[in-house]
Amino acid sequence: MLADSADTQKNYPAGTIIMHQGDAGDCAYIIEKGSVEIYLENADGTIQPFGTRGPGAMIGEMSLIDQGPRSATIRAVEDCTLLQITAEDFSRRLDNADPILRMATDVILTRYRDTLARSIIMKEAHGWPPAEAIELKHSQKTDAIESIKIANEFQTALDTGQISLHYQPIINLQTGYIAGFEALMRWEHPEKGMISPAVFIPVIEESGHIIQASKWALREALLALKRIEQNTGLHDDLFMSINFSSYDFASEDFVDSVYSTISESDVDASQVHLEITERLLMGQPDTAKETLNMCRKAGMEISIDDFGTGYSSLSYLHHFPIDILKIDQSFIRNMLEEKGVMELVKSINSLGKNMNMHIIAEGIESEKEASALREIDCDMGQGYFFSKPLPEVEILPLVNRWKKFEF
Repeated sequence: MLADSADTQKNYPAGTIIMHQGDAGDCAYIIEKGSVEIYLENADGTIQPFGTRGPGAMIGEMSLIDQGPRSATIRAVEDCTLLQITAEDFSRRLDNADPILRMATDVILTRYRDTLARSIIMKEAHGWPPAEAIELKHSQKTDAIESIKIANEFQTALDTGQISLHYQPIINLQTGYIAGFEALMRWEHPEKGMISPAVFIPVIEESGHIIQASKWALREALLALKRIEQNTGLHDDLFMSINFSSYDFASEDFVDSVYSTISESDVDASQVHLEITERLLMGQPDTAKETLNMCRKAGMEISIDDFGTGYSSLSYLHHFPIDILKIDQSFIRNMLEEKGVMELVKSINSLGKNMNMHIIAEGIESEKEASALREIDCDMGQGYFFSKPLPEVEILPLVNRWKKFEF
C-alpha cells in the first residue's frame, strides 16, 4: 500500500546507481524529475547503452509482475525524483481491477519481458538497436503521476487536519424541517488549495486509503451529530448519512468498526444511514447482502445513492435490505423541462413508496423543483436551494435559526 510521500518519493543525485542488473526487484519507479540512462553489463565487463528516460517514464516495471532480477542497470544522469510503486501495491490494485483487465495486464507484461529478453540476446549477438521501453502518452503520464502524488499525500493530509467534513442538510419536504445531513469529505491542500472529491476520492479508493478515511469520516460525522443535537436540542430527531465504498465493505472488520464507532459516539443506530451505490451491490452481491443485513439488524438504515444512473436493476431492490432511494440530481435538474424525466421521477418515487422505502431527491436548486417534488409526495430533498455543504461551525447556527420551510 502506498504510504506517505516520505516512503514513496525517492531522490537520487546525479551519478547514483538506482538499480543494478541482476539484483532482485520488488518495485518500479515513475520519473517525476530528472533523467536516467539504462545500460547492459556484459559478461566480459563491457557496457552497452540501452537508452535514456525522462519525466513520465516508468523504470523497473517488470518487477511488478514477477519480481525477477533487474534486466539492466539504471543510473541517474541528473538529480532525479522518483515515485515508487511497490509490487504489493500493484498486485492489490490489479486484484481489484476488472477480470479482463487483469488478464490483459498479465499477458502484456509477460510478453514484454519475453520481448525484452529476446531483444537483449539479439543485441548481444548482432549489435541491433535495443527495444525501447513502453512509455505513456503525455496525458496518461500526467494523470498517473498526479494520482500517485495524491495517494502519497493523503495520509499526511488526514493526519495534519487538511481533510475535513462538510455537512449538507436534508430537508423533509412535507414538514419543511431539517431531517438530517449528508457528510461529505473535503481536502484543502496547503499549496494546491481545495482538491475536488471527484479527483481524490477515486484515487484513495484505488490506493486503499479509503478504508481508513471512511472510518475517520464515520467517527467525525457521528461525533458532530452528537454536538449538533446538544447545541440545538434536537435529540434523536436527526440522522447522519455517510458514504461507503466497495473497498470498505471488503474489509474484514467493517461491521465491527461501524458498531464500535456508533457506541463511542453515543448516537442511536437508527440515526446512522449507510450510503452506498448500485455498483457496490452488483459488484459483490453476496458480501454486500450479508454485511447490510447485519447493519440493518443493528438498527442502521441503508441508502442507495444516485439511483437511476447505474445498473438500475429492479431485482436488487427486493434482494437487498434497502430503506432509502436517492434520486440522482441529473433527473431533478431536467424534470421541469422534460415531461419524460418528470414521469420517471414520479415512477421512482412511487416504486420506492410501494416497497416501503423513503425517497430523497438530490440536487434541488430552485423553489419550483422543491414544490414539484413535494406535490408528488417525495419525502426529502437536498441541494443548494436549501443549503450548500457547510463545515460544522456553520451548520450549528443554520440549524438553530432554521424555521419550517414554507412552500
